Amino acid sequence: MVYLDYNASTPVDQRILPALTEAVGAFGNPASLHHSAGQAAAELVEEARGRVALLANRPSRDVIFTSGASEAAVIALLGLMLGVRGRPDIVVSPTEHKAILAAAELGARLSGGEVRHIKVDESGVIDLDALEHLLDESVAVMATMAANNETGVLAPVAEAAAIAKRHGVLSFIDATQVVGKGPLDEVSKAADLMVFSSHKIYGPKGAGALIADRHIQKLLVPIAAGGGQERGLRGGTQNTPAIVGFGLAAELAMKEQVTDTTRIGALAAMLMAELRLGLRDVHLNAAGAQRLSNTLNVRFIDADAEAVMASMPDVQVSAGSACQSAVPIPSHVLLAMGLSGVAASESLRISLGRPTTEEDVMAAARAISAAVTRVRELTSHWKGS
Repeated sequence: MVYLDYNASTPVDQRILPALTEAVGAFGNPASLHHSAGQAAAELVEEARGRVALLANRPSRDVIFTSGASEAAVIALLGLMLGVRGRPDIVVSPTEHKAILAAAELGARLSGGEVRHIKVDESGVIDLDALEHLLDESVAVMATMAANNETGVLAPVAEAAAIAKRHGVLSFIDATQVVGKGPLDEVSKAADLMVFSSHKIYGPKGAGALIADRHIQKLLVPIAAGGGQERGLRGGTQNTPAIVGFGLAAELAMKEQVTDTTRIGALAAMLMAELRLGLRDVHLNAAGAQRLSNTLNVRFIDADAEAVMASMPDVQVSAGSACQSAVPIPSHVLLAMGLSGVAASESLRISLGRPTTEEDVMAAARAISAAVTRVRELTSHWKGS
């Protein structure tokens, strides 16, 4: 079995498992500071907060722990739209993750405004000139994605944030895919609000972070109110083991980003070369844009992606975001880039990760080539019958 869907989720790095096991034993409630069991759990949470803050190049007080990036986005966008008066609109890119698009729609509805979509080019890169004309005094926040989860395309977040700032508009950046794979410092510096998840960087599921300074935090109306945890923005007992794992995964991501990116990028290039050697009519979507080195979004002309995946059960890839895999419709990202429904339905997302080996790449190339060939033969036979 070859797993090549690391943009959907990553396995927990074996090096952090002992600390995770130990954290499970820290059963005290981190909010129960009047006894040693609670204090021990609280200390673990704060140590993890410091590690995540270092990765984001922010003070620890800027880190709000959540269950993941999706929840963090809801807390940020809905909380902001409820807290900011007189600016009811949100600007987003049409290639954003479905969780961000849904949160933006709900946030605008709650504030009585609308969602405005930024024009993107054929690679899915936002049009900065169009953005300039889209922003005005009715817009509260602009939501952009540092790196697209389906294509790996990097967004000009610093330039976009500068434009937003000139109009008094806040910048929300989904950094989920870029963490551990790209320049997070630049993203963090540009963001008024930023989110990412543990399970994308070899940490456990169930932990994520909203990054925002004190000024921005005060603008947010708590929509997950509770006992005052996480600066009052995310009530409920913190998931100590998941948070501990998140912190350690963040520490590893910071230390190993350069070596990971270089090695995995070489493997991705090898895979693309092998696919082109073994098959005709192979097209790399967004080939001309700056992209994450681990991500390939590949169209195999005349081969339906769902059929290809069904023909190679030993290679695990996807036809788009994990959040929409239960719905067999073409990727909204590829459609926004101008691909036809047919072209989008012939495209696979292949994402490599830290455990990927050269042997995995060669096995995947053989399996994908064979599957595409089988599907094309069946398609040709069906069309001719």
